[in-house]
Amino acid sequence: MTTRRQFIKHTASLAMAPALLPALSPAAKVTNVGLQLYSVREEMLADAVGTLKQLARIGYKELESARSAKGHYYGLKPKEIRKICKDLGMTLRSGHVHVDKDWKRAVDEAAEAGQSYLVCSSLPSEGQTVANYQKVADTFNQAASDCKKAGMVFGYHNHEYEFEKADGKVLYDILLDRTDPKLVMMELDLGWVIVTGNDPVTYFEKYPGRFPLWHLKDMDKKEPRSTEFGKGQIDITKMLRNAKKSGMKYFFVEQEEYANTALESIRYDYEYLMKLNY
Repeated sequence: MTTRRQFIKHTASLAMAPALLPALSPAAKVTNVGLQLYSVREEMLADAVGTLKQLARIGYKELESARSAKGHYYGLKPKEIRKICKDLGMTLRSGHVHVDKDWKRAVDEAAEAGQSYLVCSSLPSEGQTVANYQKVADTFNQAASDCKKAGMVFGYHNHEYEFEKADGKVLYDILLDRTDPKLVMMELDLGWVIVTGNDPVTYFEKYPGRFPLWHLKDMDKKEPRSTEFGKGQIDITKMLRNAKKSGMKYFFVEQEEYANTALESIRYDYEYLMKLNY
């Protein structure tokens, strides 16, 4: 027969169980999936409105534009693409531009498009030297000031070459250390970081909160080229579990090469994320 003392002890043990078994808590699900429109660049150039409709049907919610032969918005006007996206339940959150002679125009267009972020897509001047990266960092501080006045946040998107060393220093780290963390954010391309042999999580821990935007992609195990999620070398689940450290607010799926067609690949990527628990 169970005594009152045994009953109380058993009940207390049950009450403590959730705290002792955190693994039983519900896993997080991926929501608010974004896409870098460079992933469907040919489709956007051929039929921007029709392609945006297809992206909405797949389920993408956040978009990032990129330079094209028809401008930053694939032949559409800034206010036009803003309205189209809104009507489709999507947001043009960010855009890739160059910091060059057309910089002011790019800022003005991005503000008209309703973007929250404006991202420099590649190094604005050449030279894999410490001095050049210091100069670029100063340029970024000024560009960020311009964006702030226009109601946006400025950022920089990496490739692989920024992780080379000069005078014993990782060049990418110079950009992080010399730019104003209150003004300049980084859009970390996780695929390119891993291809260089680095771990994005190391950067999240060293520079917490500096990476509010990501390019989420998988990279082929043998060649430096993108592939569909789950087919390459990137641990997508691990990345998502460390999102808080990075300060990630939005991520954009990016795939530049495809098994079949671009739309088939980005649909596959979206469905992969929808099945993911992390």
